[in-house]
Amino acid sequence: MGRKNNSGNKQGKAMKYMIKADIKVNGTVQRKDIIGAIMGQTEGLLGDDLELRKLQRTARVGHVDVEMETKGGKVHGMILIPSSMDNVETAIIGSALETIDRIGPCQAKISVIEISDVRATKRTAVVDRAKELLLALVNSGEAASKTVVEEVRSVLTVGTATNFHGLTCGPNVQSSDSLIIVEGRNDVINLLNCGVKNAISADGAGNIKQELVDLANAKQSVTLAIDGDRGGEMLFRQLHAILKVDFVAQAPVGQEWELLPQKTITKTLSMKVDASKFAKTMKAQDKEDEEKHGGSNDEWVEDMSEVYESEIAPAEIQEMFDHQDGLGKNKAMFILSDGTVSEEMGAGSIAKSAAGTEGVQALIINGPISDRIQEIASEASISTVVGTKPGKGFDAKSDAKSWFSETHR
Repeated sequence: MGRKNNSGNKQGKAMKYMIKADIKVNGTVQRKDIIGAIMGQTEGLLGDDLELRKLQRTARVGHVDVEMETKGGKVHGMILIPSSMDNVETAIIGSALETIDRIGPCQAKISVIEISDVRATKRTAVVDRAKELLLALVNSGEAASKTVVEEVRSVLTVGTATNFHGLTCGPNVQSSDSLIIVEGRNDVINLLNCGVKNAISADGAGNIKQELVDLANAKQSVTLAIDGDRGGEMLFRQLHAILKVDFVAQAPVGQEWELLPQKTITKTLSMKVDASKFAKTMKAQDKEDEEKHGGSNDEWVEDMSEVYESEIAPAEIQEMFDHQDGLGKNKAMFILSDGTVSEEMGAGSIAKSAAGTEGVQALIINGPISDRIQEIASEASISTVVGTKPGKGFDAKSDAKSWFSETHR
C-alpha cells in the first residue's frame, strides 16, 4: 500500500537534527496508526509553539517516517523525525514521544535512542552526490520529456476540482443535497475521474475544519468513504463524533479510494451501510482488541529486542544484489548450484526457464517480488528469491526466502 501525504508540507529548511526513537507495540498496527498517534497524542502537550502539525507547516519539523516489521502479533520499529530547530527544542519534541503509551487499542512503548546532527554527514556526501547528479543530468532528456507529458495530462483530472475553505472538493459539494467525505485530495481526484462530483477531502486525521462540520450538518445525506484499513476506521471514529455521518462506504480490505477502479467505486458506494451499524461493528472490534491486547504490565516488551534494526543480508546475498544491479528493469537471472549464472531473461520467460533448468538455487529479479514470482520459485524448488521490494500479493510465509535490495543491502 502506498502512503499518502495530503498535508502539502514542504521541507523548505535545512534539517539539522534527526530524532531516532525505538517503538514497540503489543499488537498489529500500521504506519499511519503510529504517525496518527504521534500527531494526536502530542497535540496540546507542549503548547502552540511546539505543536507538531504547525511545526511541519512551517518546515521546522520534516516528514515523520516509521520503519517497522510485524512478527508474532507485535510490531517493532524505528521512528525518524528530522528537525531544523535548535537542540533544546528538538530534545523537547523527542521527550514528548515517550509519553505515548497506546497506539489505537494496543499498548505501546517508545524510547528515544539518539538525536543525531545530520549536517556533518551531509557535508561528507556532497562530492559523491554531485558526481551522481552530474551523470544523471547528462542522461535526463527522456525523463524531462516524460514529466512534461504527465503535467499536461494532469489537466484532464484536476481541471474540475475546486476548493472549499482550503479543502479539495468536487464542483457540486455545495449545490448537492448529498455529500461524500473522503480522506485526502487524491481520493477526490479519483472520484472526479469516475464522475462523482460531490466529494470533499477531510484533509486526513487531525484538526477537522469547522466549515466542513457546518457543510456536512446542512446536508440531507452524508456518506463517509474510508480506506479499507485501520487508518480509515480511525477517521470514522473521529468524524462520527463531531459531524453528521449517515452512511459509511469502506473500500475493500487493504485498498485505498485514490486507487480504486470505477467499477469498484460504484459497487462500494452502492453497498454503503448505516453509520450507526458501522459504529456498533467498530465497538465490538474494540472490545475484542482490548481483550486480546489489554492489560497494564510491560511483560510483552521483554520478548522483543532492545532496539529495532533492519535485517542485513549475508555476504552471499550481497553478491546477488551486485548481480541484480547489472540487470535491466524487471529482467531476471538464475544462480545455479555450481555457482554459475544464467543469461538475462524477461519476466515473461522466468516460469518456462525455471521449469527447464536443473539445479537453480536462487532467482534474481531487478523488480518487485510478486505472488507470481513466489509461485514460480515454489514450483521449481528455488530456495532463495532476490528482488528490489515486496510486490503485488507478496506473502512473507512463502517457502522461498526473499531478500530485498531496498531494505536488506
